[in-house]
Amino acid sequence: MSRTSPNIQLKRVYDPPSKDDGRRVLVDRLWPRGLRKEAAKLTVWLKEIAPSPELREWFGHDPARFLEFSRRYRAELAANDDAVDRLDELLKHGRVTLLYAAHDTAHNQAVVLADFLKTHGRKHTD
Repeated sequence: MSRTSPNIQLKRVYDPPSKDDGRRVLVDRLWPRGLRKEAAKLTVWLKEIAPSPELREWFGHDPARFLEFSRRYRAELAANDDAVDRLDELLKHGRVTLLYAAHDTAHNQAVVLADFLKTHGRKHTD
């Protein structure tokens, strides 16, 4: 299932592609298990925008750590202008679907990333 903002949509990479997805951007550092590259129908795999390996391992998809994970990941994003600018460039051309492999649809890096883009004045998300 996906959540939407006018130009950003969040979706599990295992969900079927849709004509409404726009540009499909995988935001995981690791390739999703059991998924063939052709089946993902990606526009781009932007692994450099994913949380650092250390942060990802520390978080371990533990919802109790999500607030601190969000704070740390936002700090990483703030220092990662190249990757954020690359994603922002895609947003200039319409809808972008941020794809992630996590089972938890509420506590994952795509949720934090979408919010980061909105709260840092990215005009393409409002």
